Amino acid sequence: MATVDDALRVFSPQLPLAVAYSGGADSTALLLACTEKWPGQVRAVHVHHGLQAAADDFARHCEAVCAHLQVPLRVSRVMAGHAPGDSPEDAARKARYEAFRALALEERAQPAIKSIALAQHADDQVETMLLALSRGAGLPGLSAMPASWQRDGLMYYRPLLQVPGPAIRAWLAQRGAVFIEDPTNTDERFTRNRIRARLLPALAETFPQFRETFARSAQHAAQAQSLLVEVAREDLAALGRPPVIRSLQGLSLARQANALRHWLREDHQATPSAAQLGQLLSQVAACTTRGHQIHLKIASGHVTRAGDCLHFAA
Repeated sequence: MATVDDALRVFSPQLPLAVAYSGGADSTALLLACTEKWPGQVRAVHVHHGLQAAADDFARHCEAVCAHLQVPLRVSRVMAGHAPGDSPEDAARKARYEAFRALALEERAQPAIKSIALAQHADDQVETMLLALSRGAGLPGLSAMPASWQRDGLMYYRPLLQVPGPAIRAWLAQRGAVFIEDPTNTDERFTRNRIRARLLPALAETFPQFRETFARSAQHAAQAQSLLVEVAREDLAALGRPPVIRSLQGLSLARQANALRHWLREDHQATPSAAQLGQLLSQVAACTTRGHQIHLKIASGHVTRAGDCLHFAA
């Protein structure tokens, strides 16, 4: 697999660039590599979630490292508490993206940040795929993490996605770089940590090339998902948005499911469970008379029938 140097050789974001810097090994390697390649064009942003006692120590460490590197640092303090029914990970992720967006919009950040680099690596990608498999995820989940994408007018990159975690630490050791260890990373109450501590060593022993093969599988899944999105958009152009029920019934069951899933996700930010989607498909099939009503719970809202069409209301 790739090394840190290999990854940075082909990484060409639009500058200036912000690096999401936690102070841990992976983001430390990314920050060092980026500042070496683009001196004076890199900023760091540390998101202070306030979720553990050591959070202030993490921020102070990041301030000291950035002062030594002469890299501008912004510490963004966020409220990462989660609502009932939401996962703490999702809440923290949303808070981080809001912090990144605020950094790019901040007047003092002129010239404006155009790219954000995140430090997830090959082991993180494998962990994400295994978590998706454990949840019975479809192609979006099995596609794992994209190497780049756009959000809120910013380009996001994961340049280390082909680099194994041990290779990153070896790169840091060669430079004598200092970083912090987040104590929660070894807490096996968290599923991802159990995967890291137990499954990855077993995979390495049984399938030494597992990082490369998992990465190929994720790429195949992402390509297939991209094709399904194309098909869904073509179908919805004919079905209408909201979709006309009779037109939906003219599609195969698989294309109905694909179109409905895409309509709900893209137009309403709602992701139905497999059971909810199955119920909706059954109701669409049974909708053969004008009097047939539909009122199904989907994600945080409801799909209903209004005349000839399906509608979604949060």
